[in-house]
Amino acid sequence: MNIDEYMSYDATGLAKLVADEQVTPAELLDLARRRLREVNPAINAVVAETTRAANTQVGGDLSGPFAGVPFLLKDLSQEYRGYPTTAGCRALKDVVETENALVTDRFLDAGLVVAGKTNTPELGAKGVTEPSLWGPSRNPWDTSRTPGGSSGGSAAAVAAGIVPAAGANDGGGSIRIPAGCTGLVGLKPSRGLAPYGPQTGEPMFGMAVQGVVTRTVRDSAGLMDAIIGDFPLADYRAARPARPFAEIVAERPGTLRIAYSAHSAISGEPTPEARKSMEATAALLTDLGHEVTEIDPPYDDKALAETFLTIWFAQLAGQVAEIKERTGAGDSDFEADTLAMVEIGRANGVVAALRAIGEISGYTRAMDGFFDDHDYFMTPTIGQAPVEVGALDTPGPLQVGARLAHRLHGGKALLKTGIIDQMIEENLGWVPYTQMANLTGRPAISVPVYWTDEGLPLGTQFNGPLGSDGALLQLAAQLEEASPWIGRFPAQPV
Repeated sequence: MNIDEYMSYDATGLAKLVADEQVTPAELLDLARRRLREVNPAINAVVAETTRAANTQVGGDLSGPFAGVPFLLKDLSQEYRGYPTTAGCRALKDVVETENALVTDRFLDAGLVVAGKTNTPELGAKGVTEPSLWGPSRNPWDTSRTPGGSSGGSAAAVAAGIVPAAGANDGGGSIRIPAGCTGLVGLKPSRGLAPYGPQTGEPMFGMAVQGVVTRTVRDSAGLMDAIIGDFPLADYRAARPARPFAEIVAERPGTLRIAYSAHSAISGEPTPEARKSMEATAALLTDLGHEVTEIDPPYDDKALAETFLTIWFAQLAGQVAEIKERTGAGDSDFEADTLAMVEIGRANGVVAALRAIGEISGYTRAMDGFFDDHDYFMTPTIGQAPVEVGALDTPGPLQVGARLAHRLHGGKALLKTGIIDQMIEENLGWVPYTQMANLTGRPAISVPVYWTDEGLPLGTQFNGPLGSDGALLQLAAQLEEASPWIGRFPAQPV
């Protein structure tokens, strides 16, 4: 098998080749490593190789539905014993894990061969992957642009053909945004369906979930089957699907009622590309027999963004405090932007955080009412073509000011500058559609049914009611069959 042949298969296909003894796990690992050497210098997707552990895996007896398939873990909340989990943070660079995350164990139990760990923004705190520790990841479709975040390294690696699937997680769009930027499938599962721990319970008050980014819907279905299920530290237990997702996606849905909107109160009128993506996908869905209507959004996304960021800043303040206590790290071990967010969270105080958590029920009720009359809510995954690398960098003088404000506990002064409104407009303005699913615990999926006139992916997102993970995958499989994307690869990244 050569690299082109290797890249033509998804994870399910490679697993079958291994099972049929047409290729060995060692041969597949070698191909993944060769592809990594070819493209990683240009895209900076993989920040660490797990050479010793991977060699041990392919030298032993592998079993499971994906036995022998090369895979990458996200370097955030997917801990791997014997290796650091840096989370893109200098403070964690040399902290070696003593046990696996539960999701890592389930990836390994599925027979996946973990070849390395992928880049992520510091503590997963941004929608672009540009940590100062490792440097920026770049989009294989155009290396001047971002692959999104926070699972940007995973998405870039899969899109470039290093591996057919990779670990990801999602606290505000971190699976779907990178999938939307790089032409992949990204399911954000229902709350409580995939495991966290044992290092921690559910992060972000239950808003963050584990998952994968893949090139095909059947891979997303099969890999979710491999990782979902009960786990000891679950704060909530989601209902298991009655049948495996891999069976569900083999069937096609009946007529669905799908409403869509590209409008955002954050970014105003949708960009021409966002509107075109909705019109093209709506036409495809109509051709497939579904009832498709354009509507006004069922919630105020700017107000939702304020709620989301208030909770995000509060949890980040606690996370940084815990890292400092555990490692002895100082302020210099964190990026200025992280410290600014921490200081805002500290200045907001506990009352604002509790009020924001209480506001979630309003968005939940709004979506419950929406799903009384519709099956799915469709939006662009990203509001425009992927932004250029560095476009969202905080200017140097402001970084100095952020560090000073943190040191002097000047968060209240920061709040008076209108910094939260600025962060909403600049950092969420191009990705205003993804946070609702995290706040309300609902599943959502991004699928690559649209490319811009420049040849860049611009994913389409479907939000579903609670427990509709399998049905979302089923709809995605129908779209994949009608408009296949597995054969689309970017040119060699340079």
